[in-house]
Amino acid sequence: MFFLVSAAAWAEWRTDARPKMGTEVSVYFWHADESRGKAIIEEVFAEVDRINALMSTYVESSRISDINRRAAAEPVFAGEELFQLIRRSLDISVLTRGAFDITYDSVGQHYDFRDRQRPDEATTEAERQNINFRYVTLDTGKGTVSFEQQGVRINLGGIAKGYVVERGVDILRQHGVENGVVTAGGDSRLLGDRRGRPWMIGIRDPREDGEVAISVPLEDEAISTSGDYERYFDEDGIRYHHIIRPSSGRPVEGVHSATVFGPDAVMTDALSTSVFVMGVDEGLKLIGCLPDYEAIVIDADEQIYYSTGLADPASADAESSSLAPAPGTC
Repeated sequence: MFFLVSAAAWAEWRTDARPKMGTEVSVYFWHADESRGKAIIEEVFAEVDRINALMSTYVESSRISDINRRAAAEPVFAGEELFQLIRRSLDISVLTRGAFDITYDSVGQHYDFRDRQRPDEATTEAERQNINFRYVTLDTGKGTVSFEQQGVRINLGGIAKGYVVERGVDILRQHGVENGVVTAGGDSRLLGDRRGRPWMIGIRDPREDGEVAISVPLEDEAISTSGDYERYFDEDGIRYHHIIRPSSGRPVEGVHSATVFGPDAVMTDALSTSVFVMGVDEGLKLIGCLPDYEAIVIDADEQIYYSTGLADPASADAESSSLAPAPGTC
């Protein structure tokens, strides 16, 4: 995903980007006061660090790591913030009929994309038996999480970055900012517009690094892209990437990228993963049932599909660009 913007036009655009949460997190907003702008940037990044310390499975002292260590043996107190995000994740699992499943990490933990390591077939078969969101039990009264069997692990990688960018934009709003963007990897939350013009968002070509496949004008919305080019390695003609199909425990095939936009980055983050897993037809049918959300999918043949709210097959643009509308009715 690319932001087709130029910061050079106005000195009052404040911006910074830092490596966080295994990706790059960036902040870009309009503020007339340089010193206040710097203070706001630091507050946003401090919030990113706080959330990462709470929700990252790569941080041994995080609350979620504690849950993964102990929840199969006893209920573990999650705290209100983490508890609510886990509950929302399970609700989305129901909505997507299991396409979104935070227990994917039972297999996902065995991948190391930097070192080109993947689980063997025996490990995949054994661990996929632990992938089932129904194995996660929540006690609302006590605020605890428990697992129904040993070997279950949860990972909020498919929803936490959406939560981070929503929290970042909340901070901008609290300081009176009206125009800005907070981005974490493939997830972004747009605040307002570019001072009278829409933000032009470029969805990257999944096989041509640095190239844009399609651009979309947006204002005051969230946008999330899940792609097989984010964390991956190729081996013997097969691409092993981080988006796991819960039913098989293996990387999803058939889709290169799925982009979802709408009013809430937590939802767009989870839905982009869900659409990627479900595939073009079923994924866009799901989006067609959700008011205020739209999607663009690029399949393995590099064909571009879009949800019914975007489709206009009679338009010249649609005909000339070879965009193919997919079914989107419930």
